[in-house]
Amino acid sequence: MSAVSLTVNGKAVTADIDPRTLLVQYLRENLRLTGTHVGCDTSQCGACVVHLDGEAIKACTVLAVQCDGRSVTTIEGLASGGELHPMQAAFREHHGLQCGYCTPGMIMTAVDLVRRKGNALDEHTIRHELEGNICRCTGYHNIVKAIAAGAETMASEPHKVAAE
Repeated sequence: MSAVSLTVNGKAVTADIDPRTLLVQYLRENLRLTGTHVGCDTSQCGACVVHLDGEAIKACTVLAVQCDGRSVTTIEGLASGGELHPMQAAFREHHGLQCGYCTPGMIMTAVDLVRRKGNALDEHTIRHELEGNICRCTGYHNIVKAIAAGAETMASEPHKVAAE
């Protein structure tokens, strides 16, 4: 067993875990944060995207012990005080989902996209940046619209993330 201490969605957590435990497993099984989904176990689909120290990563490719002393934000950590993050609200408003399985990873990727590329995102940039996220239900049209709208809203309404 290995000791791991990290901050998840603004809260300090500590556990003794098998050193082979993936971050996605730790989040889902130990912390019961089930919004981070396991879609492929091969880093292909993006359903497991979380933020590690503010940057999007696929939690199925990182060991939990590698995150020792670091900060993780999951989809559950985006909303603040019962208010949806602007990107979450945009996905709801623009119906950027169908079955919803990929949605948490899409939203986490989108928030990171805005952090890296800014708020004025064109369709080509959004589609290119989503290459690591697979949706098996939609044609991505509403997802792209939702991300563009969420990015604009993020520019005009700075939102404090629960993990800050």
